[in-house]
Amino acid sequence: VRNDTIILKNGGLRAVLAVEALNFNLKSETEQQGIISGYGGFVNTITFPIQILIRSTKTNIDDYLQQVRDVGNKHENQLLKDQTLAYANFMQKLIDVADIMQKRFYVIVPVDQSERRRTIVEQFFDWLHPDDSAAKASVRSHEFNNASARLSERVDLVSSGLTNVGLHIKRLNTRDLIELLYQTYNPKTAQTQKIPKDIDQLKMEKTAL
Repeated sequence: VRNDTIILKNGGLRAVLAVEALNFNLKSETEQQGIISGYGGFVNTITFPIQILIRSTKTNIDDYLQQVRDVGNKHENQLLKDQTLAYANFMQKLIDVADIMQKRFYVIVPVDQSERRRTIVEQFFDWLHPDDSAAKASVRSHEFNNASARLSERVDLVSSGLTNVGLHIKRLNTRDLIELLYQTYNPKTAQTQKIPKDIDQLKMEKTAL
């Protein structure tokens, strides 16, 4: 994971956009028709594939409960302190017992190396120098910058199209991507072992799919 981007083993890049859902059924018929029309227009503007991911996960309100406990511990009134902490403990038990689920929506925007045909000269040098080298590392860095720029253009296009439909979009940053991958591939462990607040504390320097 680098520069808010997932780098695949085959060299492809992925940006992940978090999308806030809207309640379509609460919209008027005119608004619904506008949303459908706007989404159709968005789909017709993109010339590359996108992936829509819906994840159902156990509700996590640890940050909220920590804030409540911090507020409770600062209360000088003992009664207010006890009630605030009791509320936090109650909510914690409710989440654990009820197993409340929440849905999150993502749009994955890709850029793949296969989209650019490699020249005969490039293939020749790949064959001539099969081992990794500083030159190859420099080439990879240059290719990453170029592909990253194309990826950003696609992200802007997708964000603009979905925003026009009335959706709120946020591109996941490096930490958000690491958390998403960690929770996806380690669902049970992620419930008990949280990623440190400071990303510099992470032992994992990169994650590749």
